[in-house]
Amino acid sequence: MKVHIQRVDPTLPLPKYETAGAIGFDLITRETTVIEAGKIGLVPGNVIVRVPEGHALIILPRSSLPRKKALVCPHSLGVIDQDYHGPKDEIFVQVQNVSDHPVTVERGERIAQGLFVRVDRAEWEEVDGHGAETRGGFGSTGTHV
Repeated sequence: MKVHIQRVDPTLPLPKYETAGAIGFDLITRETTVIEAGKIGLVPGNVIVRVPEGHALIILPRSSLPRKKALVCPHSLGVIDQDYHGPKDEIFVQVQNVSDHPVTVERGERIAQGLFVRVDRAEWEEVDGHGAETRGGFGSTGTHV
């Protein structure tokens, strides 16, 4: 799949898949960013991506982020829509510092990854019911075997 991408800072490399088996590509941070203890910050990912039709771009934290940096993504993941590719639509990674001290993300670090997924748009067909007995609501299957 060919994807149009623009670097905000062309001196940094393009994102890349780090191994032959990787399904996500690593974003490279554009500038050093300090996230204060307990606060939420935005780290610039240096790219504007034109997501191909029929796809979404999901932004996920790298699995080592909480352990190495004490940072988590408070929204779990980011969704980049197909129409988010204007001149000011750089991808940012939203992170929350869960430590009790400031955390610095250095320029050039890889803290998040992108994953393209196929998507469909729903066409709603409203009904009066679904004709099946429900399971009993949210959490109805319990928590233990």
